[in-house]
Amino acid sequence: MQPATRTNLTDSAADSLRAEIVSGRWAVGERIPNEAALTDLLSVSRGTVREAVRALVSQGLLDTRQGSGTYVRSAVDPSAALDRVKRAGLRDQWETRAGLDAEAARLAAQRHTPADLVKMRRLLEARGTVADGGHEAFIRRDIAFHKSVVEASGNLAMIELYDFFTGAIAETIKATLAGELPEPDAPAHAAIVDAVASGDPDRAAAAVRAFMAPVLLELDRLLDQ
Repeated sequence: MQPATRTNLTDSAADSLRAEIVSGRWAVGERIPNEAALTDLLSVSRGTVREAVRALVSQGLLDTRQGSGTYVRSAVDPSAALDRVKRAGLRDQWETRAGLDAEAARLAAQRHTPADLVKMRRLLEARGTVADGGHEAFIRRDIAFHKSVVEASGNLAMIELYDFFTGAIAETIKATLAGELPEPDAPAHAAIVDAVASGDPDRAAAAVRAFMAPVLLELDRLLDQ
């Protein structure tokens, strides 16, 4: 058995706290025990408790208020839902991404600022190709470009949802780069920016649908085999 590391101790402590929150031990809006009490409860160091709490804050389960303590923000575990998304079929993931991207582009066409367009075009240019640093770096750049369109929508819930789906979206991109599905080319990406810049929401949504269509068609063909 491998010795316990700080990382897996933190993960274990975060899992234990998450289970307590989801089970309703502490109600939404209620302050959880202080650091010393959690140290005793979890049988770990204060440093590990601090890191576990920080992880749950980043996941939206806890809220730390300066000088007041840490409170339960939500009893819904987003990680469980994300795990289910990741286990969904590739076509389901692509359909979800297509719907999210199309509506984001529609709103971005109506609400974008000049700065939004500058950012989109800069990230599109920086996107490059897989040859520029390998697959992982390319995926990060591709996601950054698509997220800039979502951000231009001005819809905070949609932006949070896009972040939530990032892991699953990365998997869809990996599938195209692995040769399983056609990777939309640079002109298809540029067409989205041009459509958003036009201010026409229908054109922007159509550009995303055209962008996604070859992938969805290929998925249909593969599933019918």
